Amino acid sequence: MLTAMRNLMLCLLVLLPQLAAAQIFRSVDEHGNVTFSDTPPSSGPSEQIEVRQTNRTPAPAVIEPLEPEPGAAAEEEAAVAYSVAITSPDNETTIAMGPGNFSVSAAVEPAPQQGALLQLFVDGTPSGEPQAAGTWALTNVFRGAHDLTVAVVDSEGERLAESAAVRVYVLRPSVNSPNRVRPGPPPRPTPR
Repeated sequence: MLTAMRNLMLCLLVLLPQLAAAQIFRSVDEHGNVTFSDTPPSSGPSEQIEVRQTNRTPAPAVIEPLEPEPGAAAEEEAAVAYSVAITSPDNETTIAMGPGNFSVSAAVEPAPQQGALLQLFVDGTPSGEPQAAGTWALTNVFRGAHDLTVAVVDSEGERLAESAAVRVYVLRPSVNSPNRVRPGPPPRPTPR
């Protein structure tokens, strides 16, 4: 019974705009069922329901996009042209046998403007977060050849300028090396 009443109320709400000009009558039968109709019932009491006018809101006005100022377009076109170069290590440098630690330095002309930062790439992959300083200390770099580049990036990470690649060769002890030192107790001295 509740479901039928809900369905009737939903229908009434859907038809409400069409029925706004019509009269609505509400009646209750001997079992307590409520009925809404546009004609009064033939038997039994009923009451006329006054339907209020529905709220209406006009569509929002269309706002035209603002035209950019002529000076702003000229500023975007006159973007800063950066020149980036890795100053250390030199191209084709060999990093001596060890843990694979070395430093990278870069020079940028002109100095990065507000929002621009420097990003080091090792073999095309970003190394750390973009930073304002032009020096990086790399640790535990794997053995082999690696290409280094430095780029000036904007706040979204887009590359504004990039240096030429510098290749370095990192030498590190290998587990396959016959001359590697094996861990263990020190050798015993021979008696004389």
